[in-house]
Amino acid sequence: MKRFKRNPEDLFNNKLSGFDAQQTVPRDSEKKLSLRLMRTMGIFVVCLMVFSVLFSVSVVLKDPPSDAVLDASGDRFVQLERNKAIGSGDTPSRIAEVPVDKLLNGLLAAGFDEGSCLSRYQSASYRKDSPQKPSSYLISRLRSYEALHKRCGPYTESYNKTVKQFKSGHQTGTLDCNYVVWISFSGLGNRILTLGSAFLYALLTNRVLLVDPGVDMTDLFCEPFPEVSWFLPTDFPLKDQFASFGQKTPHCYGKMLKDNKFANSDKSRFPSYLYLHLVHDYDFHDKLFFCDQDQTLLQKIPWLIMKTDNYFVPSLFLIPSFEQELNNLFPNKDLVFHFLGRYLLHPTNKVWGLITRYYKAYLANADERIGIQIRVFDDGTGPFQHVLDQILACTIKEKLLPEIDRQESIINISKIPKSKVVLMTSLSSGYFEKIRDMYWEHPTVTGDVIGIFQPSHEEYQQTEKQMHNEKALAEMYLLSLTDVLVTSSWSTFGYVAQSLGGLKPWILYKPENRTAPDPPCRRAMSMEPCFHAPPFYDCKAKQGIDTGKLVPHVRHCEDMSWGLKLVDHYDEM
Repeated sequence: MKRFKRNPEDLFNNKLSGFDAQQTVPRDSEKKLSLRLMRTMGIFVVCLMVFSVLFSVSVVLKDPPSDAVLDASGDRFVQLERNKAIGSGDTPSRIAEVPVDKLLNGLLAAGFDEGSCLSRYQSASYRKDSPQKPSSYLISRLRSYEALHKRCGPYTESYNKTVKQFKSGHQTGTLDCNYVVWISFSGLGNRILTLGSAFLYALLTNRVLLVDPGVDMTDLFCEPFPEVSWFLPTDFPLKDQFASFGQKTPHCYGKMLKDNKFANSDKSRFPSYLYLHLVHDYDFHDKLFFCDQDQTLLQKIPWLIMKTDNYFVPSLFLIPSFEQELNNLFPNKDLVFHFLGRYLLHPTNKVWGLITRYYKAYLANADERIGIQIRVFDDGTGPFQHVLDQILACTIKEKLLPEIDRQESIINISKIPKSKVVLMTSLSSGYFEKIRDMYWEHPTVTGDVIGIFQPSHEEYQQTEKQMHNEKALAEMYLLSLTDVLVTSSWSTFGYVAQSLGGLKPWILYKPENRTAPDPPCRRAMSMEPCFHAPPFYDCKAKQGIDTGKLVPHVRHCEDMSWGLKLVDHYDEM
């Protein structure tokens, strides 16, 4: 049929002929409404698809955080994808911002210039969240101490007044501030532990701790207290005599007790300062420092100058007048140095650079980090075969490291292998080289990939060298960042690492007659350091006693049978 074109006007008129004019308006409105609904639905569907895609991408790419870097704002840390080095120069394609508690649950005070001491607030991003929280009472007492230090610290009005009386040689009235001065003495591990001991004593006796800078303390550690320094001023009287202080010093407390200098109870006759000799060679009268009645006398002396190479905290827990305060400060008895060390000891930016650069380069990407700290007390030049045998026997027996397969060149393992890095610290490089070569030349029976690293090998202890001590501090800190730790008996180096890291290490027993002991090691009862030279004396009964059996939370050390250490839960082994 032939179709003819119609005039649009005719078509419109024909349609109108069958309908009432009033009916055309609703039909037109319905058409427009339908178009709007279709357009709205289209926009909604597109938005829904976009949202779905974005959500899927975020879920697929999201990865549990393992490492962190400080965000430029300073208020949060950015957690990088697993196996990406902290602070890597690469721009990660997958990052998730996760807040990190840089104040360590209130342990640290806010308000410091973060750039002046990067480690103070950045250290939290290098550690796993600790399940251990400081008590609210400890936090309160630390804030109170900071206020006291600000009021009484170097060159304050109260300090100047007290120093003036100090120079006079005798007390002339009641003073607002009392002090304990810590003398820089012994190796770095000892110094770190004794700093914690001296600070706790200052906290218990409401004294201000002032630290003798020695030759390198200002290069190693940042200021821990706000606004006022903890370092003893260089113009302090007697500072030049510290090196000569000993048991024969006229103001030595033990000597004055022997000479019966305190027979007269008139406070005005007491000296303005006393020297406390708490070094490992101290005698009976020096050890009376740990008696309650002697603490009552010492409270009357405004200046106490302390020299020690001992972590004497366990014996403070045996002084009755301190008992309640210590229970309030530390409900968990094995966390004393863990909290005090993290509060006080912040490496300077130079040392922090040593720590972070090494961590990023060698440790950050591993699935597991294992620290092995080796201190050998034998004479002669190592490495010693019996020490190497002991290290391998301990780490393999306790399944810290896998065995090697000497028969196969390639091992096919069904499970996904782990990457484990071992951080070794030792004065000798020999142990590191032998263990490194062993895991390079042979596959492991588990298929795990093992990397062995050692930051330095100084060959012998060089306490007088600044760079030696900076490396030592960096290595202690790096060990504290591992997941599991093996340490050597009697070593304060290892004690520092385990306490800062909150780790209960496997302790290598001290070898005898150059023979690897069997068993080679044991797990520590607690992360607390050992007090190597404690007193064994009952102050009330005035007779000898085993001070490792007086209270449940003070026990003999695993690595030194006569030493004392704090524990929280103790099981006989």
